Amino acid sequence: MEGSAVTSLASMSPPGNTPIKIAALRNSAPVFAALGDETRLRLVAALCDGQPKSIAQLAAGTPISRQAVTKHLQVLSKAGLVRGMKSGRERLWEFEAARLEKARHSLRLIAEQWDQALNRLKHMVENEPGGGRGGHNPDG
Repeated sequence: MEGSAVTSLASMSPPGNTPIKIAALRNSAPVFAALGDETRLRLVAALCDGQPKSIAQLAAGTPISRQAVTKHLQVLSKAGLVRGMKSGRERLWEFEAARLEKARHSLRLIAEQWDQALNRLKHMVENEPGGGRGGHNPDG
């Protein structure tokens, strides 16, 4: 997410409520960008069983080359979603659940703010003169 988009999301927070922290959004943006690719989502899903896997294991049974898997794992690693560790001559990769949980928390904050905004809108419409129809008679 670009800085201006992050800033505008943070400024959408209603007065009196704690705005989404810009730093939290900036920290979560790489996670969402990394997960925006189907191949990377599949790699994360494959690593979610808790067992470290080699690039060969992750590429097995897919049309994706080991070199492509490596590039995708590097993107996921930069986002903090996976961690590679040396094991003999190969590198094993494992999922980092804590990073995804932080991104999930950011989404929860955004959802809560939207819920609050929609509740305020609903309250405003329901308390408007004319029962929320703006005084317009729908029958004529």
